[in-house]
Amino acid sequence: MIGTFAFDSEAGMHRRVGEKGFVDRLLERRTARKEHLRRIEALIDWGAIAALLCGIHGRKTGRPGYPGLVLFKCLLLQAWYGLSDPALEEALDDTLSFRDFAGLSLEDPVPDHATLWRFREELVKQELSERLFLEINRQLEAKNLMVKAGTLIDATLVAAQAQRPALRAGKGARSEKDKDAAWTRKNGKSHFGYKAHIAADKDSGLIRKAALTPANTNESKMADALIKGDEGAVYADKAYENQKRRKRLKAAGIKDRIMHRSHKHQSGLPRWQAMRNKLIAPIRAGVEKIFGTFKRSYGYVRVRFFNLARNAVQLHTLCAAYNLKRAHVLTA
Repeated sequence: MIGTFAFDSEAGMHRRVGEKGFVDRLLERRTARKEHLRRIEALIDWGAIAALLCGIHGRKTGRPGYPGLVLFKCLLLQAWYGLSDPALEEALDDTLSFRDFAGLSLEDPVPDHATLWRFREELVKQELSERLFLEINRQLEAKNLMVKAGTLIDATLVAAQAQRPALRAGKGARSEKDKDAAWTRKNGKSHFGYKAHIAADKDSGLIRKAALTPANTNESKMADALIKGDEGAVYADKAYENQKRRKRLKAAGIKDRIMHRSHKHQSGLPRWQAMRNKLIAPIRAGVEKIFGTFKRSYGYVRVRFFNLARNAVQLHTLCAAYNLKRAHVLTA
């Protein structure tokens, strides 16, 4: 109830939340959204997530902070429903299913947008966002949801939150607000912002690894970091072609399914390479479904923040949210 606190000598004082009163029980209606969120919640052991977050917002003195798990679940809700921090605060205040998933009773005050900001900053400071994403993946893998027959690798451009700086003579200046964002060109058009790189499990559609870079980072540079080493094959478009990479895959016993590209002094691809590309292309394109969900459903056409570290937290949270939704579909 309000006014009761828990104190942990290691983590500090936390607000005790989630103790349901009469009004909560009276309004326990199983709406479709509430049932959907409860099924997602049942997918994993949240205690392991809470353990990673136990040092966040624990205070030795003063007003207790919210448990880290409550705030992380708030960020998952934000990702699924494409909400800004103020909009998430309002939704938590108004929506019973959101409160239920986050672990807040009707009597608990909701985290405000400043609290959410501070929590995100702690994720950056403690480098926790990727660890949270990988812990969720570890649990999904333990349920045999990661098939590992193949990994699909690709990247997508995401616009910067900062205003685009001047672009002159094909070279763009950096933004004073966001010094990490950069210019690049794709399909004859200039883009300013970031590039999200992901590796996805071919058969399950779950995201295995993710990384965020400035937009001018070459896709091929990130490829080796995205390959787990336990997959049966690696599928990628011609931007990832690299002879050393092909040799490393062969040495590791991983099937090379990277498309070929024309090289200097070639008038075109040999017939066998063209046919091979044609066979690989529709399989490799499976990763585009993930980017489509990110952009259409999660609103990930533009990053939310003004530096790489904060925006990396957003990407890892989106990937965790996506995998939980996808796992719900796979286990339905």
